Amino acid sequence: MGCTKLTEYEYALRAEKWTAALSMLPIRRWWRPIASRSFAYLSGSPIAGTVAYYSTASHGTGTKRVGTHNGCFHCDEALACFMICLTAKFSGAEIVRTRDIQLLDTLDAVLDVGGEYHPSRDRYDHHQKGFNEVFGHGFVTKLSSAGLIYKHYGEEIIATELQLDKGHKNVQCLYLAVYKNFIEAIDATDNGINQYDIDQPPKYVNNTYLSSRIGRLNPEWIDLDQSSEKENAAFHQAMMLAGGEFLAVVSLSRLVQTVVTNQNYLSISFYARSWLPARSIVIESLEARSNVDPSSQILLLKKFCPWNLHLLDLEKELKINPLIMFVIYQDERTKIWRVQAAPVSPEKFDCRKRLPEPWRGFQGDELSEITGIPGCVFVHMAGFMGKNRTYEGALAMARTALRSSS
Repeated sequence: MGCTKLTEYEYALRAEKWTAALSMLPIRRWWRPIASRSFAYLSGSPIAGTVAYYSTASHGTGTKRVGTHNGCFHCDEALACFMICLTAKFSGAEIVRTRDIQLLDTLDAVLDVGGEYHPSRDRYDHHQKGFNEVFGHGFVTKLSSAGLIYKHYGEEIIATELQLDKGHKNVQCLYLAVYKNFIEAIDATDNGINQYDIDQPPKYVNNTYLSSRIGRLNPEWIDLDQSSEKENAAFHQAMMLAGGEFLAVVSLSRLVQTVVTNQNYLSISFYARSWLPARSIVIESLEARSNVDPSSQILLLKKFCPWNLHLLDLEKELKINPLIMFVIYQDERTKIWRVQAAPVSPEKFDCRKRLPEPWRGFQGDELSEITGIPGCVFVHMAGFMGKNRTYEGALAMARTALRSSS
C-alpha cells in the first residue's frame, strides 16, 4: 500500500500523535527524533525536503551522527544502527549513509564501512584484511557490524531495558543468551559462514530468516525509482524490522508500531520474562530427577515451560550423566499429561530415544490395550511424543519406553 500524501496540517497532527505515543516507550530517547522526521520523509508532505533523516548537511553540535555505507544494505548494519541508537552515548543520533571517506572521518561513529575497527573511536567495520574479531565467551564466529556493536554496547542496552545494573547476573546471562540465539546467526550469515560442516545440499530452502527478509527490502533492480531517497527509506524500514525483532527477544513487553511500515511488533519480553524463569524450572527438575525414576533419565516439569531451549546446555553445564531421555509435563490447557522424547540437538528432529514403534499412530483405548497402561490418549507416528490422562500413566509410558529396545 502506497503512502498517502498529507497536508501540512495532517502531517503535524500525525507526527504529534506518534511523538507522544512513542515517548511512552522505554526507547523513547531514540524514537522521538525518528517519529517527527519519518512522517515528513515518507509522506510526500511539502515539508518533507526540509526534514532529512539521512543528512550530509551541517547540524547542531549536540546531535551525534552515525555513518554507514549507502547502496545495497544488509541485516547487520541495519541492526547495528538500530542498537547503537539505544545507547546513552548515541541516543537520538542521525544516520548518515555514504562511502565518502572524508565525510565518514567527521562522524561520531562509523559502522560496516571505512575499513577500520577501533572501539575507542567508535569505528566498527569488519571487511578489512586481518579482521578476525569474535565475541569471546567461547564463541568463535567472526563478527559483523551487528556483533561488534552488540559486543561493546549490548550489556548497556540490556541493563537499560531491564532496569538493572550492568553487573547483575541476569544481565550477564541474557547478554550471552541473546548473542547465541539471535546476534550470532546474523554475524555468520553476513560473513558467509555455513551453519553445518557438510558437503550435501540442503533438503529445502529457507528464505524466512531475518537476514533474508532484510535483503528483500532493498529496492528492486527493475524499479524505475532508484533514488537515494527511496533507498534510505528502505534502509529505515530495515532498521525498524531488525530492531523490532531484537527488542522482542531482549526485554520489551509493549506494542511497538513503526512509523515506516505501519506494521505491529508485539515485543514479548522473551528472555527477561520467559527464558530465565524456564531455565530455573529446568534446573530444579534436573536436581530432582532421581526422585521421579531411579534411572534419573526421566525429567518431570512442575510447570510446562520451553524446556528444550535449556536442557542440552544445562546437561553440559551441570555435568548430567546419564542424559535425560524423556520429559513429562502437564498441558495446562487440556490437563493432559505429555511424554516427550529429548532431542539430540535443538536444531534437529532426531531424538535420543523414541516411544516404542508398536505404539506409534494408535490412540485411546486401543493404545491402552497395546501398551497395557490405562489412560493413554495417543502416540505420534514419529514416536517423539505421547499423551496420557494421568501423571501415573505418563510416567509408566516413559518408564516402559526407557526399557524398550525399539
